[in-house]
Amino acid sequence: MARTVREVRAYTVRGGGADYHDQQGGHWIDDRIATPMSKYPAYRESRRSFGLNVLGTLVVEVEADDGTIGFGVTTAGEPGAFIVERHLARFLEGAPAHELERIWDQMYSASLFYGRKGLVLNAISAIDLALWDLLGKLRGEPVYAMLGGAVRDRQPFYATGARPDLAEGMGFLGGKMPVHNAPADGAAGLAETVEQFRAMRDVVDADFWLMADCWMALDVDYATRLAGALHEVGLRWLEEPLIPDDYWGYAELRTRMPKGMLLTTGEHEATRWGFRMLLEMRCCDIIQPDVGWCGGLTELLRISVLAESAGVLVVPHGSSVYSYHFAITRQHSPFSEFLMMHPRASEVVPMFHPLLLGEPVPENGTLSLDETPGFGVELNPECALERPYTHG
Repeated sequence: MARTVREVRAYTVRGGGADYHDQQGGHWIDDRIATPMSKYPAYRESRRSFGLNVLGTLVVEVEADDGTIGFGVTTAGEPGAFIVERHLARFLEGAPAHELERIWDQMYSASLFYGRKGLVLNAISAIDLALWDLLGKLRGEPVYAMLGGAVRDRQPFYATGARPDLAEGMGFLGGKMPVHNAPADGAAGLAETVEQFRAMRDVVDADFWLMADCWMALDVDYATRLAGALHEVGLRWLEEPLIPDDYWGYAELRTRMPKGMLLTTGEHEATRWGFRMLLEMRCCDIIQPDVGWCGGLTELLRISVLAESAGVLVVPHGSSVYSYHFAITRQHSPFSEFLMMHPRASEVVPMFHPLLLGEPVPENGTLSLDETPGFGVELNPECALERPYTHG
């Protein structure tokens, strides 16, 4: 008997470390990371200073008519909760829970006049993830099994954090450091960045991957000079150096990159149409969609097919179990990102701690998934959720 969706609920959660964008007290993730706002001195030292943390976490629950509940997590906070409750819920309630394609298309089509990317896609993503979680629980299967099953026993990882040298000791295949200086910091800033990566290169093995995360902060000229300088210290890839909409800049930059260095991007891109631009314009060597922002797992599968046909790897941005279940089923996602959420990047801790219970983490740089239905995690009842809006 096909189950239908009885109710959709959207919650916010703030504080207590539950929002990974809202880390305080000297956390590496907020320690002068270069951003598009680095050109303004008042907003250069901290990403929280310009409001990276203002949205907070969005949790969407989808309950079936038999009481089974699936949930999804993303960054959208109270505005996202409004969109879910007051607009998108109508396309789910009363619908068969397995009609993922129709529900996705209706949510996207109905929100085109104010959506297409950003906050609305975050909300759609959370709903879509909740539906996949629900469907797995109804069928008694983990999500990765519903995607065709794992293609490898254990998924390898690289680590994103301030200490790639420590990540190497934990068994990760590579380490990605944030770039701290942007064009506004001039030649001295560029030299400081190069020295930072050179110092790290000197203390890790030659075959350990070293990558640079630029978080949309550079321009084509600066990124070209930085790539050339970092090539000398064996940088594996330069990530997201330009703003997401500058497809032409990415295409030009890729032709300027040193031979052997990869250009990666896509963390802040959304939908198959956005990634089609990246792929057809040959903007990068690896795409990095975030399953909580790009349109959910249903859309990530479409994006993945485009990338595979173009010979481009798909290495999703962070997003914990939501991307792990995808990546372990795809040959062209041979490794994944693990975001080091420990304040000093010196320990492996779950990305969404304390919000999720049962969240797996890599051991010696790799991870396997068990057969727990859905995404295999549950909400921590000790994390207070607030439902700011309801719908009748």
